[in-house]
Amino acid sequence: MESQFRTRVKICCISSITEAQLAVRLGADALGLVGRMPSGPGVVVDEIAAQIVRMTPPPVATFMLTSELTTSDIVAHQRRVGANTIQIVDAVPPETHAALRIALPAVKLVQVIHVIDERNIEEALKAVQDGADALLLDSGNPTLTVKELGGTGRVHNWQVSRRIVEQSPVPVFLAGGLNPDNVRQAVDTVQPFGLDICSGVRSNGHLDERKLEAFMGALI
Repeated sequence: MESQFRTRVKICCISSITEAQLAVRLGADALGLVGRMPSGPGVVVDEIAAQIVRMTPPPVATFMLTSELTTSDIVAHQRRVGANTIQIVDAVPPETHAALRIALPAVKLVQVIHVIDERNIEEALKAVQDGADALLLDSGNPTLTVKELGGTGRVHNWQVSRRIVEQSPVPVFLAGGLNPDNVRQAVDTVQPFGLDICSGVRSNGHLDERKLEAFMGALI
């Protein structure tokens, strides 16, 4: 029964096979591969992302982060990379999820919600109605001139995130400003299905083994 309640961990911004192997060795449930973005860290070219996908052992999932907005562009991105999960980091038209499900029936769809205030609760539930398999709550701001679509290193309002978790019929991942020092409080406050971390376990742009060990240890 223990595994049923264990908080899953997705290590994002994976930039090389070496980083992927380190994350898997230390217990990652999923790897995040960041595609072209208007801002933020961790972008990896499609060719390297595809190599990482091919070497990732089951049951570790591979999340392809895409900022593409049309069904055809998202499908093309997934076919270049081959990830088994698409993380859509920006708002897309409501019919997009259904169209992606037809085009890529074996691929899971995770919709990112950038939590700013209580209005995001309705946005999150609408994404589920549109067909998202899971939600990921992050701390970006897509309303800026140069959109922030993740990787900000900021904590958002966890009380809003907790309300989304309570109302969502699909799994919810929590992202944004997580690190070894606050991860236990984050889990206790939000009660997410999973966590998504990038900058909190990196030093000088590289995945830091000691920080990642500390992060994973804080969840035990």
